[in-house]
Amino acid sequence: MKVVQSQRSGASKSVFSVVFCVMLFVLGISAEAQQAGKIPRIGYLSRDLHPSDSRAAPPVSLDAFRQGLQELDYVEGKNVTIEYRFAEGRFERFAALAEEVVRLKIDVIVTDTCTMARAAKKSTTTIPIVVTNCGDLEGLVASLARPGGNVTGLTNLTAELLGKRVDLLKETVPQVTRFAFLNDAEGKASMSMFKKVQVAVQALGVKLQLVEVKAPTPDFEGAFRAMAKDRVGALVTSPSPLITLRLHQKKISALLEKARMPAIHPTVTWIDDGGLMYYGANSPDLNRRAANYVDKILKGAKPGDLPVEQPTKFELVISLKTAKQIGLTIPPNVLARADRVIK
Repeated sequence: MKVVQSQRSGASKSVFSVVFCVMLFVLGISAEAQQAGKIPRIGYLSRDLHPSDSRAAPPVSLDAFRQGLQELDYVEGKNVTIEYRFAEGRFERFAALAEEVVRLKIDVIVTDTCTMARAAKKSTTTIPIVVTNCGDLEGLVASLARPGGNVTGLTNLTAELLGKRVDLLKETVPQVTRFAFLNDAEGKASMSMFKKVQVAVQALGVKLQLVEVKAPTPDFEGAFRAMAKDRVGALVTSPSPLITLRLHQKKISALLEKARMPAIHPTVTWIDDGGLMYYGANSPDLNRRAANYVDKILKGAKPGDLPVEQPTKFELVISLKTAKQIGLTIPPNVLARADRVIK
């Protein structure tokens, strides 16, 4: 009799164990399904104006990033959420906006400048950060091949291309020997590239002088008066976030047209805002490719293990419309090298 009870007791325990395992299995599947159904959240930090602002230019970079997401089957509002924050050109807001996005506990942060990426990195060392169009990665990554930390993305190599821009502008206006470099007075990275390029420009027979403006209300009219006084004949604009803010690009382009001064720029959006020449990486393409980093990170990749991508193709874009407005004839040898000509 005791033996029978023992057998029944053992059978009961066996049945209980099976039921318990099945419950754990079902709960596990439920948890995985819940996790898989979680909609990822992206924090998008921009130094520019909100696209709805009447003063804003078309959001080329943002549209390119969204296109990249769509190509990877991410549909905003359906299987991905994007929290947008726009600094509206006020650089003192960068830190606060970065902290605000971090508090939202999003899955990955995307920034459109190195400066904004630095603000984000100060706010978090754990949330992955993807920078879309960065010229100076110092302090953000350990190396291009092995970024380490929580930052990765794409570099535009704009610092390395400053000498080439001066060279192209010199070919365009060979008679001009006095050039100016319009820069942000607080732009340490752009100041560094200005100093490095001095030897190269001297070999071209060019004197490249520094003209600075200060945030938050840069005096561009004063800068142009100073250039007129010094008889500057051509301008190279800095890749500094202050100078390349779309709102400022429009103002500078209008002043260039008024002064009938040729200029070359570091980002292609200048052409849309009335710029004469652009040489550099394809900025919209860099923003589109940033979506690939976001996709990999959302699928489990660590940003520190994702190498920083460098541009493989560089574009020369020339606006004949602007050339006509300032009374300039582009030499045939320069025009022949253009990847795109705006008529």
